[in-house]
Amino acid sequence: MHETIVSQTVNADGLIPVATRPADSHATVSLTPLSPPRRLLLGAGPGMVDARVYQAMTQPVVSHVDPFFFQLTDRVHTMLAAVFGTGNRFTMAISGTGTAAMEAAISNFAGPDTPVALFVNGYFAERMSDIASRQGARLFRLDGPWGEPFDEQRAREFILRTQPRVVAYVQAETSTGVFQPGRAICEAAHAVGALVVADCVTSLGTMPVAVDETGIDIAFSCSQKGLCCPPGLAPITLSSRGLDVLRARRTPLRSFYLDLQLLDQYYVGAHRYHHTASATLFYALHEGLAAIAEEGIEQRWQRHIENHEALVAGLESLGLRMLVAPASRLSTIHTPLVPKGIDEGALRTRLRDSHGIEIMGGLGPLAGKILRIGLMGAGSTRTNVLRLLECLEEALRAERFEPAESGVLAAERHYART
Repeated sequence: MHETIVSQTVNADGLIPVATRPADSHATVSLTPLSPPRRLLLGAGPGMVDARVYQAMTQPVVSHVDPFFFQLTDRVHTMLAAVFGTGNRFTMAISGTGTAAMEAAISNFAGPDTPVALFVNGYFAERMSDIASRQGARLFRLDGPWGEPFDEQRAREFILRTQPRVVAYVQAETSTGVFQPGRAICEAAHAVGALVVADCVTSLGTMPVAVDETGIDIAFSCSQKGLCCPPGLAPITLSSRGLDVLRARRTPLRSFYLDLQLLDQYYVGAHRYHHTASATLFYALHEGLAAIAEEGIEQRWQRHIENHEALVAGLESLGLRMLVAPASRLSTIHTPLVPKGIDEGALRTRLRDSHGIEIMGGLGPLAGKILRIGLMGAGSTRTNVLRLLECLEEALRAERFEPAESGVLAAERHYART
């Protein structure tokens, strides 16, 4: 049996050595205030947090059963519904990241042997497939090239052929930067009596999600991208059709934490205790949504389009080709191909260490082949576009790639025309 020793000797860096295993093995604990590095977060998420959100998070904590807390969640419901583009009564934010909402959206509607049709053309569509498989669902997959949306006619035929009870697709694929139109998918799904699940993680708060207009039954997202908040909450909304199916379920869900029946009773119904939700994160989400309402949702969408187009103009002027065709691009995630001979990891490290800018690389089969650059919420600004292009050009030159022309000048020309 080893003795744990705590040394009170403070070294020159203000650190106390503390034993964590045997007496001869020491870790260090800092007594100085935490000071994380300041980054310009222009990757695929998290994005930049709005200043008013940080301020809101300093407010006094109330409990998860305080009347004020439920007044707050009611206001969040109203503002979330507007951003989702829905009149759904069941619209809330659950505790967890976007993956928690993804799992909730699938596990509450797809159990053992449930026929589920999935449109798989990216990393997060693969994740939905994995989650459905873990539920024991009977999967029908339509696989497509990463970087391209599915053709509407092909989508209809797939659904009519497989006759699923649940259809799942990614509206905004974070791994590729592709937007998937959903109306044809939803129409075909409803024709065979199926519910539609849509991943809106990278579209909510930055571009039209249009839940009701599209016909989506279960849509989910996250707090750390277009809503300009820290990670930790996951918005989700259910259509009346989806809510009817949820309420008709008689067998308990295997997951207590993600059981939407229980969460409905906690947030909306009798406020029956379910878990200790974070008031602080809800303060943050409230302010992130209030900022969207103050800007105006359509003005916000337009801002993202203008900065997206300026960034693409700059990237192409540097000599980088885009993975996704113009008509299918998100205005949030930009995926230029990595030039031949360039180590994208070294390029991203140079941007981070020399300029404090974070961008991300590709996932799955696109690892090492693309960059993922995010302009979301508070991060989608003209200043950030120009700064990134300037620093990226410098980093490319340092990696022995000669840009075709100035990306900054190309972006400025674009802004001058808008």
